[in-house]
Amino acid sequence: ESHQLYKGILAGSSRAVFNGRIIVDQDAQKTDANQANRNLLLSDNATVHSNPQLEIFADDVRCTHGSTVGRLDEEAIFYLRSRGIARDEAIRLLTLAFAGEVLERLPVDELRERLEVVIALRLAAMADNGESA
Repeated sequence: ESHQLYKGILAGSSRAVFNGRIIVDQDAQKTDANQANRNLLLSDNATVHSNPQLEIFADDVRCTHGSTVGRLDEEAIFYLRSRGIARDEAIRLLTLAFAGEVLERLPVDELRERLEVVIALRLAAMADNGESA
C-alpha cells in the first residue's frame, strides 16, 4: 500500500517540476496505491510542471494518480474579506490551510511546528514585499 500526497506553493517567479512515479511489479498483485500532486500558484509569474506516472505490470491492482495546478479561490478570499479580514491575512489563512493537509500528517511534532513557522515567515515576507496572490 502506498499513498503519496505532494503539495507545492509557488510565488514570485518560482519554477518547480514534479516527477512522480509509481511502479507496480508483476508479482505485486493486490497493490493499492495513489499519488496526488497539488500546486498552488500565488503569482502570475510562478510556474510548475507536474508529471505523475504509473507503470503497472500486475493485473489485480488499484492505482490512481492525479495533478492539479491552481490559484487561490477569489470567492473564498471575498468571503473572508466580507468578514473583516484583510486581503493579505485571507491569503495567508487560505495558503496555510492548503499546506495544512500535508503538515497535519507529519508524525514528528517538532518538524510540523518548524515547517508551520517557515511557511508563516515566508508568507509574511511576501506581504512585506508587496507580492500578492
